[in-house]
Amino acid sequence: MSKILVADDEPHILKLVSFTLGNHGWEIVTAADGATAAELAESEQPDLILLDVMMPVMNGYDAAKKICENPKTAHIPIVMLSAKSQQREIAEGLTCGASEYICKPFTPKDLVRRVSEILGE
Repeated sequence: MSKILVADDEPHILKLVSFTLGNHGWEIVTAADGATAAELAESEQPDLILLDVMMPVMNGYDAAKKICENPKTAHIPIVMLSAKSQQREIAEGLTCGASEYICKPFTPKDLVRRVSEILGE
C-alpha cells in the first residue's frame, strides 16, 4: 500500500484524516506545520501529500512550493485540504503545485474516494 503524508495543525483533523486513511490500509506520516511537512516529504518519500493551507511556521502554499521546487520531492502529488473555498484561494493552491484542492468540510468517504483515485488504488 501507498504512504501518505498528512499535514494539518488542527489535531482533531489530523487524527480524523490519519485514522480514516490508515483504516483503508495506507501508511500514514503526519506533520503539524508546513516546514515539517516539507522535511518529511524528502525523508519519507510519500506517494501522496495532503496539506492544510493555514498552518504555523510555513503555510501550505509555501510548503507546496518548497516541495515542488525540490528535485527529490517534485514528483509527489499534492492535495490541498482547506476551509478556504474561494476561487482565488483554490487557484493559488493549484498554482503552488497542488494537483487537487479539497474543501473542508469533507466526508471521510469522499476523502477515501479522492485519495484512491489519485493513487490509482
